Amino acid sequence: MFNLLPKDTVFYDLFENMAQRVVSSARHLHQLARSFPKIDGEIQLIRKEEHEADNLAHTALDRLDRTFITPFDREDIHELVGNLDDIVDQIDALAKRVPLFHVTSIEAEFLKQTDVLLAATVAVAEAVHLLRKSRKLSELRVKLIEIHSHESIGDDNHHAAMSKLFAGAMAPLDVIKWKELYDYIEEAIDDCEDVGNILERIVLKNG
Repeated sequence: MFNLLPKDTVFYDLFENMAQRVVSSARHLHQLARSFPKIDGEIQLIRKEEHEADNLAHTALDRLDRTFITPFDREDIHELVGNLDDIVDQIDALAKRVPLFHVTSIEAEFLKQTDVLLAATVAVAEAVHLLRKSRKLSELRVKLIEIHSHESIGDDNHHAAMSKLFAGAMAPLDVIKWKELYDYIEEAIDDCEDVGNILERIVLKNG
């Protein structure tokens, strides 16, 4: 079994940089929802974060292909990188749809979900940082529980938002638009929990 703390720290640098792109994307989405309708700047910043996350993911996977000894299992590295990138992709896809759908106002339930997503991404980044120096699940458990808690709150918010959408007060076209936007942000929150599950598996296998 390889040591969880190898001398080569490049993979950990890449993981942490990707996690920071995740947080930054969520923060820009959070700001977009609160500065609406002045959203163009935040959309461009999210797009920039998505490009940077893609570049980091390509760098990590290229290094994985060329490195003989890795800090932990290759499939776990591949999955961790992919899931971190997925969060940013979901946020980018959501942000692009706000002008595409000609959204005229931001729903209160969506504002709540941007709060949850931002908090979840911060917890993810903190857990990823702990991976560099910890091989004990007990040292990550607080952050993993926090990520799961945010995902549960996100589920509750999503259900409440869907109930409101289908109550009949909103125009059918707006229902279609908002259902897709809510689905994207819920998927981003779910992806945060997926990252937490991957981190838990990595520590359990290498502790």
